[in-house]
Amino acid sequence: MAAPVEVCHVACCANRAGGGAVSWGRGGLLAFGSCHDVVLYEPAVRRAAAALRGHVGRVNCVRWVRRRDGASETELISGGSDKQLILWEWNETGTWNNHHVKSIPLKGHAEAVCAVDAVYQSDEPDLDLLIASAASDSTVRIWSRRGSEAKCIEVLQFGNGFVMDVCLSFLPGSNVPILACGGDDCKIHLFIKQKGQFQKTLILPGHEDWIRGVEWAVCGQDLFLASCAQDCLIRIWKVCTKSKQLPETEDDSIRLKENVLTVQDTDTTYAITLESVLAGHENWVYAVHWQPSFSKDGSMQQPMRILSASMDKTVIIWEPDKESGVWLEQASVRVGEVGGNTLGFFDCQFSPDGSMIVAHAFHGALHLWKQIAVNKKEWTPEVVISGHFNSVEDVKWDPEGEFIISVGSDQTTRLFAPWKRKQETEVTWHEIARPQVHGYDMRCLAMIGRFQFVSGADEKVLRVFRAPKNFVENFSNITGIPMEKLCSHESSDLPEGATVPALGLSNKAVYEGDMALQPAEDAETFNTISNQYPEIYFQPLILTEPPPEDHLLQNTLWPEIQKLYGHGYETFCVACNSSNTVIASACKASKKEHAAIILWSTTSWKKLQSLLFHNLTVTQLAFSPNDKFLLAVSRDRNWSLWRKQDSLESGPVFSCCAYTDKNTAVHSRIIWSCDWTPDSKYFITGSRDKKVIIWGQCDLSLTSEENMLDSVKPCSTVLDVGDSVTAVSISRVLAPDGRYIVAVGLESGKIILYTWKQRGQEPALSDWTTCVELDNSQSHALAVKRLCWRHHAGRAGHNDESSSEWLQLASCGADHCVKIFNVNRFAL
Repeated sequence: MAAPVEVCHVACCANRAGGGAVSWGRGGLLAFGSCHDVVLYEPAVRRAAAALRGHVGRVNCVRWVRRRDGASETELISGGSDKQLILWEWNETGTWNNHHVKSIPLKGHAEAVCAVDAVYQSDEPDLDLLIASAASDSTVRIWSRRGSEAKCIEVLQFGNGFVMDVCLSFLPGSNVPILACGGDDCKIHLFIKQKGQFQKTLILPGHEDWIRGVEWAVCGQDLFLASCAQDCLIRIWKVCTKSKQLPETEDDSIRLKENVLTVQDTDTTYAITLESVLAGHENWVYAVHWQPSFSKDGSMQQPMRILSASMDKTVIIWEPDKESGVWLEQASVRVGEVGGNTLGFFDCQFSPDGSMIVAHAFHGALHLWKQIAVNKKEWTPEVVISGHFNSVEDVKWDPEGEFIISVGSDQTTRLFAPWKRKQETEVTWHEIARPQVHGYDMRCLAMIGRFQFVSGADEKVLRVFRAPKNFVENFSNITGIPMEKLCSHESSDLPEGATVPALGLSNKAVYEGDMALQPAEDAETFNTISNQYPEIYFQPLILTEPPPEDHLLQNTLWPEIQKLYGHGYETFCVACNSSNTVIASACKASKKEHAAIILWSTTSWKKLQSLLFHNLTVTQLAFSPNDKFLLAVSRDRNWSLWRKQDSLESGPVFSCCAYTDKNTAVHSRIIWSCDWTPDSKYFITGSRDKKVIIWGQCDLSLTSEENMLDSVKPCSTVLDVGDSVTAVSISRVLAPDGRYIVAVGLESGKIILYTWKQRGQEPALSDWTTCVELDNSQSHALAVKRLCWRHHAGRAGHNDESSSEWLQLASCGADHCVKIFNVNRFAL
């Protein structure tokens, strides 16, 4: 039997935690911290392989433990804001996921952990592991792992200073560990293990601002250290063995000052010199990394190439000049964003073979570049995972089930679709547009037909967006759906795209004629202020694959076609009916007059009606699939049912036909969520009091209001799900035996699938069946904010509508994730 639920797609991005949040392993897995999880992403197949769950705070740093022999890593270490480190050990069977990975927590720090590094003390990886971690409690802790137990063996105090980065290695030609720490005192502290403990041996001054990154590299008989700081500079230091020689005769030649250190245990002397200072960045340099060493002819080779990431929006690859051996930016490559409304990069990594580089931008987005085989100097952007960098508040399928749109507290609206490639059968999901980049946290959205949606943010207006021509063309290219199917007759007058004016918040439509009006860029036109900031940033692109981050930021916006004014406070929920004629919306409220539901017409965009009933915020609205009813649930612990009366010319009129009050209410806490069964007979409510209840029947034959009020009552027994219910959704497609399929999302992040069918006259507990409780790594790490089933059977991008066993469920959560699950309805 196939597994009833599999994860089809995870959209997430790296935490905004400074350098160190990303690490690329030799096995090809890219590990990064995303909210409380460590996500393992496979760039080769473009999908998230696993999420390791264990931290209860933000993951700040992730590091693969490099094997000395150059084999793929079997261990990964991460540190988080929950003051602990976790060592993840893979048992080398199957794939990296929660079933095959054992976690060892290392507790001891008193504040958030911000940097970590680890080395094996011998070539046998199962033996001792030495770990160094830095935290905001001004200490660096040294841990030792033997067998399956790990303990803290030493604490290095830094007074009231902070250490930003740590790195461990061994002195040349010996097995003596050396630790480099860089921090806010602008000096690099070197500690060497002597007589069983680390002793501060040397301080390397030179940087003029906080040091952000340090990393060792072993090259032959020498040891190199690269360091970067907020003074925009990178320094490369060289450690080599110094032979005992006669005192030098004083000559006047200019020589670099050598720092000398002696190890008592082995009585060897080492000299440390400054090899080079690299100036090329124009802002803080957050990270510096060496290209990983590789195994060649039985020994490890270290390429002389380093990668640096900076807040000046660029990533530079540095290498020494072939002839002179001097490190130059000329011999190097610079990639990064030009323009856009972002800040710079936090971190960067080489792929194991050095042919790709990944960078982690300020907003959490990952950027991937690949070296072109023909011209080694040229790097092109590649498709990579992307997602929201804050809580995701709402997600909806488009009516045809070809894509999903999500909104989040990161102030963006994102559109994800399946990418269908000509040769391959594999379908992967990607963010293909960012229709709205706003100035307020987004809260809710509703689809109005196929290429139109309305969204609400923490402001009093609702905004309506329509897809431009450029999007429809690119959507057709990427998903493989022919244009004829997508376009209706009116597509000729659609704008090309959209742009946000320099001081505005609204996306303005850009038409074909507008782009031709921009003057040629010559010196005279640039001198006037208005020409330095062009009116139109939008450039129409013809895409055949999902766009990289910099295009998503400015070339995939949708024009805003309408604003809906009427609410007195921040909008909270919005819904649209099946025939796309009416929108209902509500806002945050603590008084009855503000808790009104407003109905709007989608043709005239005028206010149709204001429905007063609730006393506090209406938390979710849902139209019945047959459009005859509107259901509202509220913070005042009640629901109200509104019935559509005769339509006037202006639009339909709704009146209240059933409700719960103090005496009839079953829920004793806020009702977070509601949904309808596909036949419009029953509806479901889920509340913070851990109860899920199905109500009915909503019979249209009852004419008078009193009859209706009596007939709508609980049809199911109260289902206690064991935790606050934050989202419910009922599939439009029934289970094979005609039962309703219900998805319930909890505050703990869990998602549970039930089926329900009324058997007898009286509600019975046996009407409910628990089908699947998604396991920890599949569900969310924090509260589930919304669940939404695809309206048709089948999987998007697979053209398997007719008799498919598969259903798709989209979910979003406070853990910054949007997930799509494939649910096998025959296995439920």
